[in-house]
Amino acid sequence: MGLFKRKKSRQEKVADSDIETSTATINGNVDSNIDDSGDILSSLGDMPITEHLIELRRHLIKICVAVLVIFLALVGFSRELYDFLSDPLVAQLPANSTMIATDITSNFMAPIRLTVFVAAFFAMPYILYQIWSFVAPGLYKKEKKIAIPVLMSSIFLFYAGVAFSYFIVLKGVLKFFIMFAPQNVLPMTDIDSYLSFALKLFMVFGLTFEIPVVTLLLILTGVVSIQSLEDKRRYIIVGCFAVAAVVTPPDGVSMLMLAIPMWLLFELGLFLAKILIKEEHSPTLESDTGLNKE
Repeated sequence: MGLFKRKKSRQEKVADSDIETSTATINGNVDSNIDDSGDILSSLGDMPITEHLIELRRHLIKICVAVLVIFLALVGFSRELYDFLSDPLVAQLPANSTMIATDITSNFMAPIRLTVFVAAFFAMPYILYQIWSFVAPGLYKKEKKIAIPVLMSSIFLFYAGVAFSYFIVLKGVLKFFIMFAPQNVLPMTDIDSYLSFALKLFMVFGLTFEIPVVTLLLILTGVVSIQSLEDKRRYIIVGCFAVAAVVTPPDGVSMLMLAIPMWLLFELGLFLAKILIKEEHSPTLESDTGLNKE
């Protein structure tokens, strides 16, 4: 019995050593996977907050330099840029009407303000690239694969929104306001007022066209689900009209021209989210069926 007990204890020791070895191997694999996926995050975690701020300042300086370079290249054409912006209004004004400047500095400052906006508009891809360069080291590979198409599509959608507001919306809105002017009133718009009105319209439509990207990100990050958005579709449509009524000028034309694209862009984001989620689940289902067959 004593010999049997000794043999049994030796077998238990061998089994214990095998378990420890396998445990160490598993832990080593897990640690290596964690190290591989978290190399960048650990390096970022070791950086003090001052280094993060220094890195952020470096990217902001590059953004400012890029906008400044484009501004200096366009400042000589500032009057031509304002003429291009004011063409939709001038085309709608009566024969004896024209634009005016109520402030002595407006003739100079309005084209300069427009040139700054145009410089930032053209520098938008580089600005988003600098933002991406600052954020990318803290992202995983899967997140980077999603982030790059999101950035590219957001640039395209912003440009599409501004172009839509200039070539389609602006003309209709100006025609609506001038058409309702009393007969005894001769419309003469101040150049500063018109510039503020147009830039606000461009920004509203540029940001509105980002709705598919926002919808897609909310679904992919798990903040909301596709089913919940589909169930609340009627409330979202009402919300689109409510937001359009608040941010657009007080007329029905601009409200409809903003609310309807908002609704259609929301549907586009929902449709793209369904496609991406199906593509993510399909490899998992195939692997599960393969294991079940084996």
